[in-house]
Amino acid sequence: MKRTALIAGVTGIGGNHLARELLANGWEVVGLSRRAPKDLPGVRHVAADLMDPAALGRALADLAPTHVFITTWMRQDTEAENIRVNAALVRNLLDALSPRKSVRHVALVTGLKHYLGPFEAYASSGTLPDTPLRESQPRLPLENFYYAQEDEVYAAAERDRFTWSIHRPHTIIGLAVGNAMNLGTTLAVYASICKETGRPFQFPGSEAQWKGLSDVTDARMLARQLAWAADTDAAKNEAFNIVNGDVFRWSWLWPKLADWFGVEAAGYNGQVQPLEAAMGNDHALWREIATRHDLAEPDLDRLASAWHTDLDLGRPLEVMTDMANSRRLGFSAYQATDDSFFDLFARLRAERLIP
Repeated sequence: MKRTALIAGVTGIGGNHLARELLANGWEVVGLSRRAPKDLPGVRHVAADLMDPAALGRALADLAPTHVFITTWMRQDTEAENIRVNAALVRNLLDALSPRKSVRHVALVTGLKHYLGPFEAYASSGTLPDTPLRESQPRLPLENFYYAQEDEVYAAAERDRFTWSIHRPHTIIGLAVGNAMNLGTTLAVYASICKETGRPFQFPGSEAQWKGLSDVTDARMLARQLAWAADTDAAKNEAFNIVNGDVFRWSWLWPKLADWFGVEAAGYNGQVQPLEAAMGNDHALWREIATRHDLAEPDLDRLASAWHTDLDLGRPLEVMTDMANSRRLGFSAYQATDDSFFDLFARLRAERLIP
């Protein structure tokens, strides 16, 4: 049976790797984004604004996808605005596709804020969940745009009779230039600056993160789970956590990352030392480094998202994730986390994004 995927956010860290996974497995892939991907020649691109229902309807009028993958969101200044905007982009997309009745399955990518709450609620008293985080944990009594997005999917599924799956990654490690949440590339750029300047590679986060257990999600793992759920009957109408399948401590991983770059590792020294401050004055320096090494991207803000890395590594609790729901249904993929970082670093260097 022909499978045509529509990926909303195809240029992002999740959507790009999903497109590669689906193309490798014989899918027809349509990518929806404002700008065309430069590295996905097998993808048919559709340019559209998810917040413009009329234009979106015209852009999608001739498409009849069987599967829809929503891998994008738009960051706003408040959670109320996050809810308004990000619920609307899901609703607008599914409304635009509704008349054709071609959609059989919709997959929505959210994240662990489902359990932790919005960014500003990470350290709020009474909201920190038990870990490992499990899909069976109830929603928090807090405003959360992930809940609003899920509810839009559920409502459209009831109306148009398609199945759905929800995918909740931890921090995603993979290549995407211009991505707003990119810890792996941020650390690669930071380490590169440390090597150029002789600064120590200072861990920026909390004691809980330095000493506690953690996990991450390789973008390739997310792609594999999305493709698996789309093709597995037992996975329909389920929510799944998705991480690499191992756990680590930053106190173990940080020196390994430093060794890869040949820089001095400096661990937690009693206080949080945010990267946003450490890299705040490095824009001109990065342009100089990019010029000297003939790098492809001289704009530091297109590569590094220090604010998001600070939120991840500054959490006041250890965060790791249980994958029992997909494991018991047959999803058995695994990825070693140190190799997730090393593979990313090697690709960044090969594509002249770091020296």
